[in-house]
Amino acid sequence: MKIARYLHDGRIAYGLVQDGSVTEIQGDVFGEFSTTNREYALDQVTILTPCSPTKVLAVGLNYASHMGDEYEATKEPLIFQKSPSSLLQHEGVILIPTDSGLVEHEGELVVVIKKQARQVTRQTALEYVLGYTCGDDVSSRKWQKEDMEWWRAKAADTFGPLGPYITTDIDPGSLDIRVRINGSIQQVGNTSDMIFDVPTIISFISEYLTLEPGDVIYTGTPGVPGATKDGDVIEVEISGIGVLRSYVANRQ
Repeated sequence: MKIARYLHDGRIAYGLVQDGSVTEIQGDVFGEFSTTNREYALDQVTILTPCSPTKVLAVGLNYASHMGDEYEATKEPLIFQKSPSSLLQHEGVILIPTDSGLVEHEGELVVVIKKQARQVTRQTALEYVLGYTCGDDVSSRKWQKEDMEWWRAKAADTFGPLGPYITTDIDPGSLDIRVRINGSIQQVGNTSDMIFDVPTIISFISEYLTLEPGDVIYTGTPGVPGATKDGDVIEVEISGIGVLRSYVANRQ
């Protein structure tokens, strides 16, 4: 099942995506819902970020292929926070501030939480997941080095592309990830290579922060990210989910 959050005729709704159209649902997308008779072609609606989280968490250095020789694997997941205002919908524009220096993309699998999770075990963690989507943890390397916290390096406005849909009922442990810049493949990986898998990440976070329905967790990026600049088109593709596309422009 693929779930979209979209705008149509000035109204935001959730719907189920199938065969090039979206069918509106009624009820709680994080609980019980049913479909309505309102169906629209995807080109008739604006696809929004697939949820509106209270918290946006992310995992750093979660693939050995991303660490290189500079870093060693941590004993626990390296968690940081992005801001809800950093989130950017599918087909949105990543705005690069003039003083941000080198900015790179990081294609990632993103977990969408279904129900409140507090101190959950690794064994039960996936029961708290609605589904998965694509994400791009856009990062200013200059600000990462200069600032004590990553509050702007990874959480600046538009630095968190997310979407296009939430896909349910897939195994997060073996999904292919590809990132393309202007059509050329830059990153390739598989979630089976995560150092800390999805259940471990959820359990660890929930020990200290209560996760609420709609909260999201970026789970780390594989391989070597590439620099992004004005005019670029970035595509994050994850098997079973789809393609998240973003455009890049210098902020005026």
